[in-house]
Amino acid sequence: MKASIPRPVERLVEAFARLPGIGTKTASRLTYYLLRVPDEESKELAEALLEMRAETCFCSICFNITVDDPCWICQDDRRERRHMCVVEEPLDVVAIERIQQFNGRYHVLHGAINPVEGIGPEDLRIGELIARIEGDAVEELIVATNPTLEGEATAMYLKRQLTGSPVKLTRLARGLPSGGDLEYADTTTLSQAFQGRSEL
Repeated sequence: MKASIPRPVERLVEAFARLPGIGTKTASRLTYYLLRVPDEESKELAEALLEMRAETCFCSICFNITVDDPCWICQDDRRERRHMCVVEEPLDVVAIERIQQFNGRYHVLHGAINPVEGIGPEDLRIGELIARIEGDAVEELIVATNPTLEGEATAMYLKRQLTGSPVKLTRLARGLPSGGDLEYADTTTLSQAFQGRSEL
């Protein structure tokens, strides 16, 4: 006789499993964990999800996550308007802001070109990016897409779209991580480290 799972439990497992990086086993663990915790803890999670959906939106200028539109970065007149950094996801903005090395503006594409998953340029915020570059007199566009096939495809597409534009296109340097050993580096990383070497 097959053990039946109550539909509300099964529904939550299915909902968790749709999240990126969460498989069926992890989704089941999360669901059964929430069944064991006090009611207040699961209610807090539910309320946090509802609050996030109700109170956050995407900035109408850069498409970063924000509570106020436009976001605090786009509102900040001290930010350098001539330099723009294009990233795939809002979490990339958080990572770059953490290092406090960039004082320009951002543009979030919300993904990368991925024909296998049916994601083309029209599914990203590329049209809005081109309009911003022209309207804001951007001098340098820093392409900070991920060093993956999809990120590279997106970077090359942007380069083609901006051919003939006066904007200077730059790409984040890639290579060996600090504290890493050469023997453990893959050939692509080691090759990029040699190509991007700087004067000592």
